[in-house]
Amino acid sequence: MKAYLIRRFLLIFPTFLGISLITFLIIQLSPGNPIMLKLQAAQGAMATNQVSDQVIEQTKKLYGLDKPIHQQYLLWLGRLATLDFGNSYKDHRPVLKKIGECIWITLQINIVALFTIYLIAIPVGVYSATHQYSRLDNATTLGMFLLYSLPSFWVAMLLMYFLGGGGGSHSLSALCASAFGAVGVAEWAPVQWLQTRVLHFQWFPIHGFGTVGADEWPWYRWLGDRAWHLALPVFCLTYAGFAATSRYMRAGMIEEVRKDYIRTARAYGFSENTVTYKYAMRNALIPIATMLGEDLPLLIGGSVIIEKIYSIPGMGYLAFESILSRDYPLVMGILSITALLTLAGLIMSDILYALIDPRIKFE
Repeated sequence: MKAYLIRRFLLIFPTFLGISLITFLIIQLSPGNPIMLKLQAAQGAMATNQVSDQVIEQTKKLYGLDKPIHQQYLLWLGRLATLDFGNSYKDHRPVLKKIGECIWITLQINIVALFTIYLIAIPVGVYSATHQYSRLDNATTLGMFLLYSLPSFWVAMLLMYFLGGGGGSHSLSALCASAFGAVGVAEWAPVQWLQTRVLHFQWFPIHGFGTVGADEWPWYRWLGDRAWHLALPVFCLTYAGFAATSRYMRAGMIEEVRKDYIRTARAYGFSENTVTYKYAMRNALIPIATMLGEDLPLLIGGSVIIEKIYSIPGMGYLAFESILSRDYPLVMGILSITALLTLAGLIMSDILYALIDPRIKFE
């Protein structure tokens, strides 16, 4: 196992170089000129048309965009060796500092979401597998498939509409039309009934990450305020996740309980709880370990849609804004960290395999 892990860690470097090179080329070949966007933001669209070529060349030289692509990549790679991702084109701030301001926000949301997913999905999947084709299993299966089919942006807007005081100027018919593309949805009787009869509750905030000045409150009050603000975004990030994870857990458990070693354990007189939770469940967790390793970069990447809807200044929102502004250093910084976390997640999955099932060897 030790030799395998050493080889895997050594393979991270060439793999990361390949990923960073492909990413760098794709970013450079994407349409849009960061220099013109920068000048347009500073001087306005009309003034940009009158900018001389000399000013454009000076701006390119300032940001190092006057060099060939391979030289730009080598310079970026050299800075990366010292953990320097450069400065943002937008505000000239260090990329690592901007990422550090957003990464803590995204980690809070996604760690809570990931913990909630596995806390709910694993017991539900085990119960469904051990009570296969029962009424509760059929109801759980139907409910999970319905949850998985609902688009997260539509659920987020519905929660804002009903639990956030009406969601501002958005009508329920407009939300339904945006989600399903239905024409004439405003005339549907169920939609009209919901719009006129269902109350709008101002239970949760619909924007931001916390109350202004909450950092100076006592820790218990700060924690309650943070949980209040995270309730709706966390739900939008978890419902589809535990629906899928519980189905994987159910399928793995059904496969394990049919194997010979489970019959043998029952024949030896072990209790059903011991057979289920000590033997079958442990081996059924192997696919879940794979998903856990894949979820590691998601902890940092954030959710562009949810963070945009709820105005949360996290990593997803930062990545979205950096792509729109063609902020190459910031985009490369975010994608590089995500690539490293993906590679680390794959190694973590292999380690979890060996911990869950000692029969798995990588030598």
